[in-house]
Amino acid sequence: MKRFFTPAQQIIVIDGMLAFASLLLILQLWLLSATMESYLGGDYSVILPAAIVSVLCLTLNGGLLYYLKRMTRA
Repeated sequence: MKRFFTPAQQIIVIDGMLAFASLLLILQLWLLSATMESYLGGDYSVILPAAIVSVLCLTLNGGLLYYLKRMTRA
């Protein structure tokens, strides 16, 4: 037996997901600017860790989108 959210609960969950996705977006923008500053300064060791963290943020946002589509389909 699947338990579905009521419409009022869905709005709360979607607002929380939007806030989390916004934080991830801000993190990615900061990561891009810090990485570019280091790269242009001659420090190439930050490129790979920054790329890994950026892909992780993309994966988290993709998971949120998948969950949102599954939640609203029902």
